Amino acid sequence: MNPFAFSRTKLARRRFLAGAGAVGGAALVGSSVPTGNNPVFAPPRPDMMTVALGTPLDQVPGARGVTQAGHHHATGASRTTQAAQAARAAKAAKDLKPFVDRLPVPPVLRGRGGELTVTMRQARVRLHRDLPHTRLWTYEGGHLGPTIEARRGRKLRIAWENELRGDFPVVAVRVPFVAPEDPDDPLMWDRPGREGGSPRKDVAALPPWAVVHLHGAVTGGGNDGWAENAVLPGAAQLAEYPNQQRACGLWYHDHAMHITHLNVVSGLVAGSYWIRDEEEAALGLPSGDHEIPLVFFDRNLDLDGEGEFNGDLLYKGIVVADDPYELTRPYTGPFNLVNGVIWPHLDVDARWYRFRALNASNNRPYLLKILDEDGKSLPPEAFLQVGTDAGLLPKPARITDGISLTPGERADLLVDFSRVRGQRLRLVNAMPEPGARPDLMQFRVASRAVGDGFTPPKVAARSFRPLTEEKVKGTKERLVVVTPIYPKDAELWEMEEVEAPKGKLPIDGIVQVEDAKGKVRTFKRVAVNFQDPVRFQVAAGDTERWTFLSLEKSEGAYPHPMHLHSVAFQGLSRDVYDTSGFEAFELDGGGWGMGTKKPIKFKKKGSLTPAEKGPKDVISLSPNEMVTVAAEFDGPAGRFMHHCHIYEHEDMMMMRPFLVQPKAVLDIAAQHAGEHGGHH
Repeated sequence: MNPFAFSRTKLARRRFLAGAGAVGGAALVGSSVPTGNNPVFAPPRPDMMTVALGTPLDQVPGARGVTQAGHHHATGASRTTQAAQAARAAKAAKDLKPFVDRLPVPPVLRGRGGELTVTMRQARVRLHRDLPHTRLWTYEGGHLGPTIEARRGRKLRIAWENELRGDFPVVAVRVPFVAPEDPDDPLMWDRPGREGGSPRKDVAALPPWAVVHLHGAVTGGGNDGWAENAVLPGAAQLAEYPNQQRACGLWYHDHAMHITHLNVVSGLVAGSYWIRDEEEAALGLPSGDHEIPLVFFDRNLDLDGEGEFNGDLLYKGIVVADDPYELTRPYTGPFNLVNGVIWPHLDVDARWYRFRALNASNNRPYLLKILDEDGKSLPPEAFLQVGTDAGLLPKPARITDGISLTPGERADLLVDFSRVRGQRLRLVNAMPEPGARPDLMQFRVASRAVGDGFTPPKVAARSFRPLTEEKVKGTKERLVVVTPIYPKDAELWEMEEVEAPKGKLPIDGIVQVEDAKGKVRTFKRVAVNFQDPVRFQVAAGDTERWTFLSLEKSEGAYPHPMHLHSVAFQGLSRDVYDTSGFEAFELDGGGWGMGTKKPIKFKKKGSLTPAEKGPKDVISLSPNEMVTVAAEFDGPAGRFMHHCHIYEHEDMMMMRPFLVQPKAVLDIAAQHAGEHGGHH
């Protein structure tokens, strides 16, 4: 994945956009050509950037001991000072003890007469027993918002009231990246403290401007939480949710335009929204005190002049490049929280539990594993996945190598603690570089077994109807391309198929793809920025195939979590491609273009997990991958968004609108376009 957000000085911005043809650095139509007959291709990406993409440092030896500008860091007093600051920050993180706080379980809210009010307000909460209280902007006063329960087919109208006040509750800094000399030392994003950075005045000046998006809700465009329709204190966002969808675990979070990545860190991070139905009830899954949300996200904390925690949240942006523009890694922090508390514990009975897991991080992926006291994983028959983002799976899937969750993804999990009576288990993040420690939380299992009488069902969602390649053959195709980082920001391109151009390649915005059968297809970029005209117009009730293609080449990089609003989809295929033919090159007049000098080529078939074949609304897109999903647009019409669910990416314009309208309306719109030689 390309986990970067950008910020440029005016000079660097002018330099970067010179000759690019559009705000954001990309012309809509692929027509720009390289300089002269022999294109000047971009140099290899610096090792620093590859590390910041998520590739473990030990796989990029050239990055060790290098600063963000590409120069080995200073010797003498400055180096000693840097090392001392880093050591003090690492010690502060290491000294914070795990498993001393109970896992908080948020209260459950249900509407009365089909209505509910949820208030956004300031609160002071404790993130860990040994930390000072932290000022947050919250949903109803908790770091994790209340769980909302709704019934399938019953409308729920929610007034999201903004009663926030005070200055922005997060200190934000931007500091240059210096890789540690000692391989045992944590990286800068896994250390607390500002490390010499000065507070950003632009972030400190932000008002309490917020909008709530109910992620996964099949609802009309006016109720979806449009990013530009945020409200200030004293106002309320009014939304109606039809709940005409199968039982599932949705979630709500802030989605304010340009500042989502900051608002969620301020405390407007998440709350669960569970839709119930008869099919779910018939399964007799663990419920009540034995059904618990587990919401994961990571944070950083500020330190005072003595190296002690002062209680403030910290958004530390790590600058990994400053030429040709300033490039900042999306946010990760050293401290992983579960339900808003750092490394908590939960006392559990020796019986089956249902955990509703959610990755609500800005950027960090999780690979969830439960380890016993010997460090061994739970047996597969004791760790099952019964549901995913948008509902129950056709049948429970045994978990043999952990559960992977990129930001926005959910997993409905069943765990049998009767097999590990009296033990203390650890839930860990098994990804490389998981933060200050791999532990997420501890389960303390009772010694005496409890006869709950539960047996996992062999079939879960009997109503689920799988979509196959054969069933969706001939449906409308969409292609979304995610470009690699360097020498430009990662971009999200909407593509349309065209005839192969005459003349020499590469051409800016032209991508050729050779499939498994050797057929070469040509696509051109038709939209890239959020403000570009809508190009994807969907007829309500249609089924479409959406294909996401990552041209990132670094295999160790984090994946992009690709999300469609207001629709569920199912994974159809995952394939791996040779993307070496995609290049960046200098354009006539300045700036950088991107396109294929030779077709990217099918390499091998990948695989989808059982969850990815089920009902989803986020799907993971790794480097060099092409992932195709089938979406049935059977919900209300409206204007919606699709985007990468790394918050820094969506805020840096890796987000695009699309329209769902009745087919008869689209037919008339097409007539108007023909009469006037274009479209609105």
